[in-house]
Amino acid sequence: MQAAYYERQGAARDVLQWGELPDPLPGPGEVRVRLRWSGVNPSDVKSRRGLRGGGMPFSRIIPHSDGMGVIDQVGAGVSAQRLGQRVWLWNAAWGRPHGTACQWVCLPQEQAVLLPDGVADEVGACLGIPALTALHAVLMDGGVTGQTVFVAGGAGAVGHYAVQMAVQLGAGQVIASVSTPAKAELALAAGADAVVLYKDEPLVQRVAELTGGRGVDRLIEVDLGVNAEADLQMLRPGGQCIAYGSSLTPMPLPFVPLISRNLQLKFFIVYHLAAAERALANSVLDRLLRRGVLQHNIAERMALTDIVSAHERQEQGLLSGNLVLRVD
Repeated sequence: MQAAYYERQGAARDVLQWGELPDPLPGPGEVRVRLRWSGVNPSDVKSRRGLRGGGMPFSRIIPHSDGMGVIDQVGAGVSAQRLGQRVWLWNAAWGRPHGTACQWVCLPQEQAVLLPDGVADEVGACLGIPALTALHAVLMDGGVTGQTVFVAGGAGAVGHYAVQMAVQLGAGQVIASVSTPAKAELALAAGADAVVLYKDEPLVQRVAELTGGRGVDRLIEVDLGVNAEADLQMLRPGGQCIAYGSSLTPMPLPFVPLISRNLQLKFFIVYHLAAAERALANSVLDRLLRRGVLQHNIAERMALTDIVSAHERQEQGLLSGNLVLRVD
């Protein structure tokens, strides 16, 4: 099969290779998926650059954890009824050497989830990390019914989904921060009740005005290290900040403001969801997809053979939405 891979960590143009590798065969409990789309996420870039520490976990890595394709072979113990299913994939390259930047991938059958009819193929490559991150942040701790929810980066790959999911799952008010008027339009079209242009407006003051001085119940945060000071001011007493990312590590925590206002900080990484948490998220996502109530903000579609340029685009941090690669 044709595949993109790297055998050392570094800049995309220095380490990403394209070549012929052996076709994989499914083992017991596995399915083989003929890939149509591969999703590129910031974590894929960080792993390739070696920013997670620990060096190369495998001698050769085919990158990308997210993807979509069709099951064309099944291993022992897997029902033949799965043959021909359109599926979306999760954690393909997490703790594994073989991700989705290739023609075929084999993985445990539970990591290949049925993609509902009517959902475009490329959408499947946006679900494993962006959509499930957003959905878990909305679902955890009993959900957002009746809550005022603030989504940082409401036009980003995760934030755009989080705005929609908070609305669909009963939030009383959804506020999003964005950097440009164009991104404000995306967040408002996704269902946000209000947006704050954080580069041009006083963020904390505007959120106080929008909430009548009460503050927000739940804050979904893409970069806690940068935004922590404002986050703590925007939360109501007893409110919670749910963080799935931070560009600053380590980062100091202002203990007195946290404890004096009973604020809660919660952290998670989507790769490590407990089985029950992932089952719930997958079930809710399936219902939302079947109802056709989600917008899927795909910023760019490129060919898998353009993977070097795709990684560089992701590293620039200028995309408003998901980046997916077509597997021909």
